[in-house]
Amino acid sequence: MTERDAHSIAGAGAGGFVPPYPERPHRPLSAFSTLRLARRNLLAIWEDWCFELDFFSSRLLARMLFVCNSPDTVARAFIERHESFARKSPQMRHALAPLLGDGLFISDGEIWRRRRRVVAPIVHVSQLPSFAPLIVQAANETANRWADIPKGAPINALAEMAALTAEIICRTVFGRHLGSKHAGEIVSAFSEYQRLIGQLDLAYLVGLPDWLPRFHSPAIHRAARRIHKVLDEIIRGSRERFADGEASMIRLLLEARDSETGERLDDTALRNEAAVIFMAGHETTANSLAWTWYLLSQAPEAEDRLHAELARVLRGRLPTLEDVPELIYTRAAFEEAIRLYPPVPVLARQALQDERIRGRSIPTGSLVMVVPWLLHRHRKYWERPDHFVPERFLPENAGSLVRHAYIPFSTGPRICAGAAFGLTEAILCLATLAQRVRLRLASDAVVEPVCRLSLRPGDDLRMLIDSREQTD
Repeated sequence: MTERDAHSIAGAGAGGFVPPYPERPHRPLSAFSTLRLARRNLLAIWEDWCFELDFFSSRLLARMLFVCNSPDTVARAFIERHESFARKSPQMRHALAPLLGDGLFISDGEIWRRRRRVVAPIVHVSQLPSFAPLIVQAANETANRWADIPKGAPINALAEMAALTAEIICRTVFGRHLGSKHAGEIVSAFSEYQRLIGQLDLAYLVGLPDWLPRFHSPAIHRAARRIHKVLDEIIRGSRERFADGEASMIRLLLEARDSETGERLDDTALRNEAAVIFMAGHETTANSLAWTWYLLSQAPEAEDRLHAELARVLRGRLPTLEDVPELIYTRAAFEEAIRLYPPVPVLARQALQDERIRGRSIPTGSLVMVVPWLLHRHRKYWERPDHFVPERFLPENAGSLVRHAYIPFSTGPRICAGAAFGLTEAILCLATLAQRVRLRLASDAVVEPVCRLSLRPGDDLRMLIDSREQTD
């Protein structure tokens, strides 16, 4: 970071807004304390000095855990030696198996390679011209609905963003309106699944083999079946309308063939990949949008700058895909939100063979973690790491960013295939809604970062809607 870059960032966002984060332990935790805290919130286990270390390890019960917390160690594990660390952690795989089966997000080896060849082109940024109008349409409908909410009546911004992104995913993936019945069902089922799923795979930590089946409560299977039921119904409807020729990702999935084998996805694989796209496009984007609304509500200067940009670029009309490159500050605000609150704050992999990182031996079976929650707030790589400063992502400050120190969508071969799609979706949603409203944090709101499968601002982000016509 140059002196000029540091000065520019340090001077931005006067007021010094530091959004909430769990209390950081100031002494080493015992194995029992670590497990107890992790079951409640994975973000609470990291001691204060972890935000300064580049590479460290610890033993948790029968397993060694290694944390790559610097650009070079991240690149070593996720890029240079990615084949050795291609397998997701046992906790992630077993936690999501009832919902995703062998879907792209948790598969590895040849299954992962085949699915990636089929799915990646479908969620590629090149598909956005067909789907951007659907994103803006859904966001504008949300703005219209908000206009009818009585003044002073609170909304749950997290639930609102979940409903919006679920609607967007359904229109883009399945080419149809989700409808209030299906929207409510699938959003509540995803929330229930996250609430119920365990944060730790104790069987792995005590040294039991990976092939040993894991127990899941009946409630977890019920939540998964609720999601599968909605997806199966929508897929059936999409097949029936297949001849209509409407643009949708499911149509592309139905038509897609493996570029090497020529094979199509069978029915089970089709549903699994639809579930992956739905989970990634709905859950993580909803959480990130909710965090962005919260952060803007606490940073008036940043909010005013975003509104000024929208007025200058859009002049009161709805945004289009062509406007996205001009919405520079809108993008910066969202990128800063997912720096502070990365959608998946812990990326854990299982070593498939013996390896070495920074001269340290990594035995087969060990857990190797890249933790964006730590990396994005690392005191060595970020000026004012706990502050909300969108200016750090403006083009003039690009020189201050360190490669592989910012990985909200992971990095390497397993980087999120729909990262560019999700980023554009978020920008269009923010631009559409922020033209019409400001969101204010309710006086009784409690905002607490909680890591389940993804990073959420609790379960109820209570906010009040102010019309821009009334406040500007």
